[in-house]
Amino acid sequence: MRDRRLLYTTAFVRALATGMAGVLVGLYLARLAFSPAAIGVVVGTGLAGAAAAALLATVAADRLGRRRLLVDLALLGAAGGAALAVASSPLVVGLAAFAGMVNGMGRDRGAALVVEQAMLPATVPDAARTRAFAWYNVLQDAGHALGALLAGLPAVLGRLGAEPLPALRWSVGLYALLVLATVPLYRGLSAAVDAPGGPPARVSPATRRVLWRISSLFALDSLGGGFIATALLAVFFQQRFGVGAAAISLLFFGARVANAVSHLVAAWLARRIGLLNTMVLTHVPSSLLLVTVPFAPTFGVAAALFLVREGLVEMDVPTRQSYVMAVVGPEERVVASGVTHLVRLGAWAVGPFLAGAAMQGLSLGTPFLVGAGMKLLYDVLLYLAFRGARPPEERGNRP
Repeated sequence: MRDRRLLYTTAFVRALATGMAGVLVGLYLARLAFSPAAIGVVVGTGLAGAAAAALLATVAADRLGRRRLLVDLALLGAAGGAALAVASSPLVVGLAAFAGMVNGMGRDRGAALVVEQAMLPATVPDAARTRAFAWYNVLQDAGHALGALLAGLPAVLGRLGAEPLPALRWSVGLYALLVLATVPLYRGLSAAVDAPGGPPARVSPATRRVLWRISSLFALDSLGGGFIATALLAVFFQQRFGVGAAAISLLFFGARVANAVSHLVAAWLARRIGLLNTMVLTHVPSSLLLVTVPFAPTFGVAAALFLVREGLVEMDVPTRQSYVMAVVGPEERVVASGVTHLVRLGAWAVGPFLAGAAMQGLSLGTPFLVGAGMKLLYDVLLYLAFRGARPPEERGNRP
């Protein structure tokens, strides 16, 4: 129980930092005179660093020790954030983003999550697994929400007399300190969370087939999500409607609150209609709502549409995590968690490169349309591919 609480706490603190970075990175780089295309490159580079770390976690977490790896990842993330806070050169900014795994998506889906997600199912029976993931994600999105609110710190510092660029730098420095704060929490975990040393578990042919199919679909979904990275959304709202950091941070605070509430609703809904149906039937309308945002006449209308969308889009997260952990063996969970997250992170990393170029070369609203189209295609293909594969708790409950 103590380990579970520590993992919940680290998830919250790490999400606090990620939520802050998601809003700040775009505004900070825009203040440094980076173009939308250059911002997309930096966001993609940070996600590429996160993907590399996820690969390490997948193949070596159980060999190196889960606690040790989590501590090392936190130290590296804090160092990268500190470097980003003082950098101005595009090269240094890009290196800091990569080494620090800086997540401009505003949602924590990094290497630490790979390890923590593999630990969580062992703490609860199958029937309570989805609820455990729901609470884990509630705490994450509570952190995301408060982190987005903290991203309004530059506006507060500005009222106290700080110049815009120093205020942004100090705020990025706070992000680095939040990442560093997870180190003592990870060191407090007991040895029970570490798996025995040795090579990763051998994955059965059946699991390999499942992972191949589901990872291919997750890649499509994440590529669409990469087109609407939070850092780029912040730039969109700023340039399209002329709003500042305070209004944008409040918007993303509301979005993350909506995400958090939706996780508990997802767990309730999954018990009634099943994990896969919950994933698909909530994701489709969220993608349709996304298409409407760039056509909104005012910031108020765009914000309202975006918030409704955010109340639906994350309902597939705890259900998706629970579903993947249910259809593989317990000894395969680190590998399954790592592979699915690695694929998602890799696709996420590609999206901002393309979205930034599209925002600069076509229109600010182009990423919304492309991202939504990819996500709708993912929903259809996911249902067709997995409608016959049910987790243990659903077998025999419905015809």
